[in-house]
Amino acid sequence: MATCAAASQAGWSYKRKQKWEMVLLHICLGLVHLIPVNSVREDGLSTKSRKRIMPELLTEPPAIDPVYEAHVYCNIPTIVERSMEGHAPHYFKLVSVQVLIRHGDRYPLYAIPKTKRPDIDCMLQPNRKPSHPQLEAFIKHMSKGSAAQMGGSLSSLPRYPSHSLCEMGELTQTGVVQHLKNGQLLRDIYINKHKLLLSDWTAKQLYLETTGKSRTLQSALALLYTFLPDFDWKKINIRHQWSTIFCSGSCNCPMRNHYLEEEQRRQYSLRVKNNDLENIYVDMAKIVGIPTRQLRASNPIDSLLCYFCHNVSFPCTKTGCIDMEHFKVIKRHQLEDERERQEKKLYFLYALLATHPLLNQTVNRLQRIVEGKKEEVFVLYSAHDVTLSPVLSALGITDARFPRFAARLVFELWQDGKRPKDHFIRILYNGADVTFQTSFCRDYYKRSTKPMCPLEKFVNFVKRDVFLIFNSSSYYDACHRRPL
Repeated sequence: MATCAAASQAGWSYKRKQKWEMVLLHICLGLVHLIPVNSVREDGLSTKSRKRIMPELLTEPPAIDPVYEAHVYCNIPTIVERSMEGHAPHYFKLVSVQVLIRHGDRYPLYAIPKTKRPDIDCMLQPNRKPSHPQLEAFIKHMSKGSAAQMGGSLSSLPRYPSHSLCEMGELTQTGVVQHLKNGQLLRDIYINKHKLLLSDWTAKQLYLETTGKSRTLQSALALLYTFLPDFDWKKINIRHQWSTIFCSGSCNCPMRNHYLEEEQRRQYSLRVKNNDLENIYVDMAKIVGIPTRQLRASNPIDSLLCYFCHNVSFPCTKTGCIDMEHFKVIKRHQLEDERERQEKKLYFLYALLATHPLLNQTVNRLQRIVEGKKEEVFVLYSAHDVTLSPVLSALGITDARFPRFAARLVFELWQDGKRPKDHFIRILYNGADVTFQTSFCRDYYKRSTKPMCPLEKFVNFVKRDVFLIFNSSSYYDACHRRPL
């Protein structure tokens, strides 16, 4: 701007000077509009102005900050976040809430060969940070849980983590605290404000389901404890889901597997083209003294994220140390892979077929409640990143970040108090309202003043529109028909 002002003082004739100033003014105003105004919120969604003043002039995607993104993924529970759950016009009544969570922070599933495992304590200690005011009460209540009904092998799992050195994949104290916070937040909104469940709630009003991993069971129990403090264990019935995509009895889908294999080929192709990534793997393999192939197969980002999230130094050997530059290159590739995955659409096709059984179950439950059933008004699915990620993709929420630790996806069902037969849904991801980012309600938002999406839009998407994408009329047909 200083350059523009200085140039306008040049000694031309008055008319030429006036004309030049007008030209410069247009240029300078144009430069002001080139300054990007979109920001990225911590909830994982980009904020966008509703009005676009100028067409997009930048063709290159914004730079990726792998360290910032890793911090978001860690989801440190000391960070205060805003939540939009439970927001509606005063004449709307909340009638049902369904929550899908990813388990909280965990110990790595993989170890980097020939390095010392991260020294993380999985014993719950209320006086150690991060902590929660109800952590001690949670531990005591979990010791009384023998009266609960738990399906499959769930009853043999510990109800909270208790190892001085974490086992592989074990929920950490951070993970427990993350979901104690989630449960408290949801209680403040849905119980205290909207009275979704009264003090005399019954077992039939809850539906609880988890995979057979201790970290998902324990995450569900942590959330449930602060959502319904000191709940009666006799009212708790937790169902066991053997599939990480919650496909229940509809898991036979050859085309789902086909699209997943195509997606995995895409991932491989992107990886082998990344020379920076390969060089980093070679360097790390030399440091730990193993073949590059073995280092790559150990999925080092999983272990390195644990070091990073817990602020523990990366491992060293006599040859050298794995450092932040190694971490940044691998994390950046992971983020680039997520971006390309959205563009190529193979994962989207996989996601539609993978999540249809779960979304269909969700829709059927909502329809029963609309018909007057008072059962299963609060639903909790405790799952994994490989559960939430395809659900987000299937719904068309392309701006969402990959599910962080303790991520939550919420479906709210509302009744219009002025027109009681009309029901609407809101969908929220980590507290942000993403209803109108969904493929089935994006156009409705453009031509309606309603703050929610009509339930029938969601129903039609699950019952009909998903199949049309595959030129089919049923889930079975979509799963077994090869594309033309």
